[in-house]
Amino acid sequence: MLHLNPEQLVFVTERHLATLTTLRSDGSPHVTPVAFMWDAATGTALMTTERGSAKAVNSRRRRDGRAPRAAVCQVDGGRWLTIEGTIEVDDTPQVVADAVARHARRYHPVEPNPARVVLRLTADRVLASDYMA
Repeated sequence: MLHLNPEQLVFVTERHLATLTTLRSDGSPHVTPVAFMWDAATGTALMTTERGSAKAVNSRRRRDGRAPRAAVCQVDGGRWLTIEGTIEVDDTPQVVADAVARHARRYHPVEPNPARVVLRLTADRVLASDYMA
């Protein structure tokens, strides 16, 4: 499991939006703004979205038999952090409820949505600005 250093941990708890990059069926990048929550206990970034969104569809697509990959990048001035890894979709009610609660704590409450799913990016690489290296 990948761990963030103390400066990186602080950064991923500040209220910033990020971008999520997933891959379309043709291999081209799909980049979209997201709110994400870092789960230090599991080394994962959690995002909520709708079941049929492009990022959810892309996060289910295996390429050459391998798990889908994605990257989430948060930027604030000269500070930035990119978390790369495998991504999966989870629609388990408990997982969705936990992610919604985490989202409310970091950003704001979200409306109930029966189509909501969680994207779980399991980190295997972190790139960061010199401020947080």
